[in-house]
Amino acid sequence: MSVTRSSNWQAHLPPGVDPAELDLLAAGSLPAAWRRQASEDPGRPALWAAGPGWRSRGDLDAASGRVAGRLRRAGLAAGDRVLVSAATSMELVVAYLGALRMGLVVVPVNTAYREREVAHIVGDARPRAAVVDDPERGEWARKAAGGDLLVAGPEVDLPDGDPPPLDRGGPADPALLCYTSGTTGAPKGAVLAHGNLLASAEALLLAWRWTAEDRLVLALPLFHIHGLGVGLHGTLLAGASAVLLPRFDVDAALDAARDHQATLFFGVPTMYARLADSPRAGELGRLRLCVSGSAPLPPTVFQRLAERAGQRVLERYGMTETVMNVSNPYDGERRSGTVGLPLPGVELRLAGGDQGEVLLRGPNVFGGYWGNPEATAAAFDPDGWFRTGDLGSFDERGYLRIEGRTKELIITGGYNVHPREVEELLLEHPGVAEAAVVGAPSEEWGEQVAAFVVPADPAAPPDRDELLAFAAERLAGFKRPRILRYVEALPRNALGKVLKHELRG
Repeated sequence: MSVTRSSNWQAHLPPGVDPAELDLLAAGSLPAAWRRQASEDPGRPALWAAGPGWRSRGDLDAASGRVAGRLRRAGLAAGDRVLVSAATSMELVVAYLGALRMGLVVVPVNTAYREREVAHIVGDARPRAAVVDDPERGEWARKAAGGDLLVAGPEVDLPDGDPPPLDRGGPADPALLCYTSGTTGAPKGAVLAHGNLLASAEALLLAWRWTAEDRLVLALPLFHIHGLGVGLHGTLLAGASAVLLPRFDVDAALDAARDHQATLFFGVPTMYARLADSPRAGELGRLRLCVSGSAPLPPTVFQRLAERAGQRVLERYGMTETVMNVSNPYDGERRSGTVGLPLPGVELRLAGGDQGEVLLRGPNVFGGYWGNPEATAAAFDPDGWFRTGDLGSFDERGYLRIEGRTKELIITGGYNVHPREVEELLLEHPGVAEAAVVGAPSEEWGEQVAAFVVPADPAAPPDRDELLAFAAERLAGFKRPRILRYVEALPRNALGKVLKHELRG
């Protein structure tokens, strides 16, 4: 019999907050909340980026409204999908806000994706428009759409028009269509409603004591739920401010924190490993809070930062389908190796009691996969609990520890890689007879992609560099094998299933 641990979320509430009066959906939607803040204090600084400098709440409100007017004049309407794939910039944020405010469903796409990956998403989501910072990526999207696709840069440099009614989306209306790898290996589109995004952001404001006085150094990509659904959404909902960096660099991040008197930094374990190794690691001690997610933070990195910066990094646990679920407490013990307690509003249980698959319920949990009722049905149990595919256990204080995954997903540098996708790509090479891909431990990346290949001709296996180049041309950088080993045969059981645990060993 499984044990529900939903009551633990009250440990995250600030003093004076009555759990019985908590309503994570009271604001209606993030765009509605942002509009109210802009009207209350339009001159307050909101976002900074190199080039444009600081933009105020009022600036963002006006600029995103102009984008909405342009998209409406171009023929888009609420409910249409728009693919968005660009490096972090002020223009990208404005385009995103404009699309969300007018009721479009934004489809974030990793900028590292290659043509076959972009084509799959376009074919499945059927967007009406694409906002991209790379003409080649735009051409891939247009080609996959059969030529019928509006393509614009992050500036959305289109003729101006009158915006449609803005900020009308309700909690049940779709806002994001985020693609994530599934058990079939083909990415599935998780439909996140406005209510999912709002509930998760409101929970984080409570749990992390996020206020308008905070300033975040945001070096995470905005095509990922960590940067978008946590960093950007939380900043704007809190009425806080953020410094946007187009990519992570140790010195650039620390310079930004110093120059802009930041209080927050969010990152993935790879970033923290590099910060811990920097001679400037001690500068992290100036920040009020550092948060790590997207993959487990190695205890050695946690300890080095605690020793060198006095910074006990707060670990949390989220997913594309649920945004944020669990967090170590802000006030209280932060236990290395655990992801903490359920966030406000989140119900969590383990299928086996104190150990087993993590099951979730709450206003943050998505409603299903785009156009895929079979996958949706399989993702939820009869009582409406979402099956995460992650294995967890509770310690004696009820803190959750993620032990592994029932699925074979690899998480490298905070990004998801499904082995089957890489295996199928390798099998397209004429020199490969069989391939199996697993995650190999890496302190820097969490995991790295390791490929075990049976050559078609054992006497003349493919050149290693040539095979790696073959994969590099067709897959995003984080999906490419970092370890390549030739083997005579793959270990299999009596039914012919590959025993991947033996390869990991």
